[in-house]
Amino acid sequence: MARTATHIRRNPPGGPTQALAKEPLSPLAGTYGHPVHPILVTLPIGMWVASLVFDIISRSADDPGAFAEGAYWLIGLGIIGAVLAAVTGLLDFARIRRGTKAWAIGALHMTTNTVVLALFVISWWWRRSDDGFPETSAGKLILSIVALVLLGISGSLGGMLAYRYGVRVADEGTQQDGFLGGADPNGVGGARRG
Repeated sequence: MARTATHIRRNPPGGPTQALAKEPLSPLAGTYGHPVHPILVTLPIGMWVASLVFDIISRSADDPGAFAEGAYWLIGLGIIGAVLAAVTGLLDFARIRRGTKAWAIGALHMTTNTVVLALFVISWWWRRSDDGFPETSAGKLILSIVALVLLGISGSLGGMLAYRYGVRVADEGTQQDGFLGGADPNGVGGARRG
């Protein structure tokens, strides 16, 4: 009997535990095979990396205050983006069965991201307490670098969840449709071979 995409989706090689981790818990988490969390994480990552660039520029610019203020706002917006990403990440994490390797990696990913978020909240608050926006101090610069290194580690763990363990990724049968010959009349998929 040939395994169809529907059969594999309902009966993946990892059994019901793996199937559950692929399904969204709520519409907020996205649709099957298209989670929202990986889209939202780009917001804090981009803003926090840009804030570091602004911090570095502020240390040598003629007007350091403009760049230091820009970094402050980027960090604040990144915090908002991180909270939104965390909500959707929690929805995805809730679908992983406790006691599995995927759950352990997910727990470490979540814990590391919580530390990163806390570091950026501290950085934002520290900057808020400044009188105006002087050039970014070495301490603030180091705090941002440490937070971004941890964010990179956490991102690697998130990648492991998606690419190694297939959390919230479409099953192989669904993926196979993209590699079969012939397009369907709507041009959005592959025609099945008989």
